[in-house]
Amino acid sequence: MIRRLTSNDDRACQHLLSVKPAENLFIIGDIENFGYDQDFQKLWGDFDRNDQLRAVLLKYHNNYIAYANDYFDAKGFATIINEDPEFMQLSGLQIITEKILPYIKVGSLRNRSLYYAKCDDTEKLNTDVNTSHVKLATTNDVQRLVHLQNQIPEFERDNSREDSIRRGIEQKSARVYYSEDNGTMISSASTTAENSMSAMVVGVCTHPNYKRKGYASTCMLKLCQDLLADGKMLCLFYDNPEAGSIYKRLGFEDIGMWMMHIFEKAEEPSTV
Repeated sequence: MIRRLTSNDDRACQHLLSVKPAENLFIIGDIENFGYDQDFQKLWGDFDRNDQLRAVLLKYHNNYIAYANDYFDAKGFATIINEDPEFMQLSGLQIITEKILPYIKVGSLRNRSLYYAKCDDTEKLNTDVNTSHVKLATTNDVQRLVHLQNQIPEFERDNSREDSIRRGIEQKSARVYYSEDNGTMISSASTTAENSMSAMVVGVCTHPNYKRKGYASTCMLKLCQDLLADGKMLCLFYDNPEAGSIYKRLGFEDIGMWMMHIFEKAEEPSTV
């Protein structure tokens, strides 16, 4: 049986999601930040015959994310999605989305797949590396960070980046670790979507003139040490084997493929 979730279901919902906090980082964070009943956010639960919650479907604006630890009513979740005129994207672990996709009826789609990895064990970290020079950024450092990121060819230009980073630091949903050379920020690694159990690693970069000297890895190591000490699991996306090998040396392990299925609404037929 599928029904809308409310705050009265929070205990059961957290019990289900907390078993795999990395896989459920976005759902956990959105619940902590926005609850169960917003104009832009809603949640549904799939319950088994014993009224035990076995799957969750989150709507955040026009994006849906689903999680289940085993069998769930994929067709029922798809029905909810199909009835939403705002729907444009289905995201989640491939083993979940591939069960829902056959029942999605709207529009054409394009896919993007990313490797999804997590780090949850301090013993896997290389403690021989000196991280004492790595600093934790404040809002006073945001402009320098944006200047660094604007020099990274792989990073898309984003006019909202400065405000987004500043807001994350102020709200304590993000952290930025960086190293510098003579006052110039040369490398950084950041978190986003921090919640009580996990955080997403983003924005790992090094200035082109300082590459392959271990600066980004050292920033990452300091980030991992601090977050794990706070009891938070780290997770990240990557899309190429070279990046994956670096993260694995730091203690990350793959947990699956993260899929983003983007749907384009079919155009209404012309009446002319």
